[in-house]
Amino acid sequence: MGGSRPGRTRSVLVGFSGTKIFTWFMVLALLGVWSSVAVVWLDLVDYDNVIARAKEFPLNFSEVLQGKLSAYDADGDGDFDVEDAKVLLGLTKEGGEITNENADSLEEIFGILAEEGSDWFHGFFTFLYDVISPPVEKVEDPESETAEEEGDAGTSQNGAGRLEKEQLEQLEREEKEREAEEKAEKEQLEKEKLEKERIEKEKAELERMEKERLEKDQAAKEKAEKERLQKERVAKEKAEKERIEKERVAKEKAEKERIEKERVAKEKAEKERIEKERVAKEKAENERIEKERVAKEKAEKERIEKERVAKEKAEKERIEKERVSKEKAEKERVEKERVAKEKKKPKLLNAFEKTIKAEIDAAEKLRKKGKVEEAVRAFDTLVQQYPQSPRCRYGKALAEDDLAEKMRSNDMLQKALSTYKEASELPNAMPDLIKATLKKRAERQQFLGRMRGALATLEKLVQIFSEDVALKNDLGVAHLLIGDNKSAKRVYEEVLAIAPSNGFAKVHYGFILKSENKIAESIPFLRDGLESGDPGTDDGRFYFHLGDALQRMGDDSAYKWYERGHQRGHFASVWQRSLYNVDGLKAQPWWTPKDTGYMDLIKTLERNWRTIRDEALSVMDKTTGLFVPEEENLREKGEWGQFTLWQQGKKAGESCHSVPKTCGLLERYTEATGCKRGQIKFSVMQPGTHVWPHTGPTNCRLRMHLGLVIPKTGCKIRCTNDTRAWEEGKVLIFDDSFEHEVWQDADSYRLIFIVDVWHPELTQYQRQTLSPI
Repeated sequence: MGGSRPGRTRSVLVGFSGTKIFTWFMVLALLGVWSSVAVVWLDLVDYDNVIARAKEFPLNFSEVLQGKLSAYDADGDGDFDVEDAKVLLGLTKEGGEITNENADSLEEIFGILAEEGSDWFHGFFTFLYDVISPPVEKVEDPESETAEEEGDAGTSQNGAGRLEKEQLEQLEREEKEREAEEKAEKEQLEKEKLEKERIEKEKAELERMEKERLEKDQAAKEKAEKERLQKERVAKEKAEKERIEKERVAKEKAEKERIEKERVAKEKAEKERIEKERVAKEKAENERIEKERVAKEKAEKERIEKERVAKEKAEKERIEKERVSKEKAEKERVEKERVAKEKKKPKLLNAFEKTIKAEIDAAEKLRKKGKVEEAVRAFDTLVQQYPQSPRCRYGKALAEDDLAEKMRSNDMLQKALSTYKEASELPNAMPDLIKATLKKRAERQQFLGRMRGALATLEKLVQIFSEDVALKNDLGVAHLLIGDNKSAKRVYEEVLAIAPSNGFAKVHYGFILKSENKIAESIPFLRDGLESGDPGTDDGRFYFHLGDALQRMGDDSAYKWYERGHQRGHFASVWQRSLYNVDGLKAQPWWTPKDTGYMDLIKTLERNWRTIRDEALSVMDKTTGLFVPEEENLREKGEWGQFTLWQQGKKAGESCHSVPKTCGLLERYTEATGCKRGQIKFSVMQPGTHVWPHTGPTNCRLRMHLGLVIPKTGCKIRCTNDTRAWEEGKVLIFDDSFEHEVWQDADSYRLIFIVDVWHPELTQYQRQTLSPI
């Protein structure tokens, strides 16, 4: 076993690329190896401490070399270290031998070290490996082993001397080589030393520069940090100062506002107290004055009423005497006319028609008995037999007219109108038949609403019968019905020129003068026309306008004529003088919300009065001309503008676009928006305005006034003999078919919202079928 170690050593040296080891170094190596073994096995020194110090040696494994050797980590701690080498060398305390696998690993490690380390380092570890590695057993053929053993026995003695000689020669040769290598190694070490010193200097310089750079960077950072902290501190101090200042200012402001509010509240309370005292004084004074005034008015009214009653009694007696006298005279006149008519019957038959009078009378008898269908057929047969007979066609027209009435057929009435025209245009028609035919045609044209057609028919009549005053009077009415007052006035002037006492012409001429605001001039014509008692003069409109004209002239006899109109059945009472009425409705001048039954509407108006007011004011501020002057000639003086939203149960154009909120509030109240005989409108009245006593046209509505802008004094409304004032946000309700009058003597404008509603006692059917006004 001892003789085999040198051979193994040589084979290992050859395997490591023929590395040369000097003889003396071998001795040192052997001593070092066995010393190391002794140290390890006998625990003479702290091996771990020695190895730890070895790690600090500058020539320790580099990180690259450690990376390559990490594959041989034997103890699993992640790197190649002394413990791993001890395991591979079999030098652990637990003992053990170097196995074939460990030997292969050591060869690979030495190969890596050979690439990375110096020749002497390589040789040292090669020799160390050779010394400490156990012999690797080779598996040989038994016969070969036997032969080798026999050869060894024969040559052992002869070869011993030769081997010793060779070893000495080898040692000498290796000594020379070692010296040469040692010299080269020294030179190399010197170079490496110098290089190492240079590198260390450079490294030190770099470390110094890096240290200075780091110190500068650190100083800069510290400076920047100090500056940042300083800025933050300054900013915080500034922000804190600003916050404190803001808080101080806010507190001062709040304190000032509180003091100001307290001052304003005190001033307001004081003003309110003073105002209340003033209002209370004014109210007390006004109440005192009002009481005195009421007492005086009451006394005056009582005096006037007594005088009026006395006058009315005397007037009634006079009127009654006149009426009896006139009635007697009228009866006598009518009787005379009847007798005259009987004596002078209209001549309707021409010479030929007298020969067929029996046939005409037979057909006419059917018509008068109400057998209108048979009458139509009978006259139609006559017309076919005698197409040139005006009387037969006139009879047919009358029968068709009666049938139209019975059937309530406008188409049949239109057919009758055509037949009337044909009859009047046939040759040989008698003048009386032409007059009767055209008068009947004009009358039926007016019934159909064909006013201009009726006017043309009457103009034709007047041309044919120019001396007939009654036809001219009818022509004047036809002009009035189409609104042509100027032409009507001309016609009545012609009539009065030839018949100055014609009562019909007088009342109509006075009516036209009144509409032209010629109040004083109209009175005698209206009064004389009514007093004439002529047919067509006993009309409520003429009593209405005569009384109104007298009131405007300050003549109390107006109420005499109102009373006469009431007695004639034209007015419900002296106070309630509307002309388009429904009988049996509750009549009272002033109403309460509860009386009307329209509480929901009234509450909506009063709750939202400011919204309604603001929209009205916004419209008033615009120069859009939405508020138009009152056009019914009701003002004595002043300015009175109106802006209409609904009329005759329909929206008035685009008015609601200007006040959408107001219209939106009213949409669901059909008692107002569906009132075909009323209006919904804003009314603004300027100071110095007086509205004459007047009445509305119908008793089918009630009128609500919502106060929007009401001056403290000077504005009032009288209905009958009860005078009241408006309040902002409150609704006044009255029946405007009763006489009422308005004064605006304040220093600023008065603005109200007018809402007409159906009279609560009207049925749904009546509300739907009554004609619009």
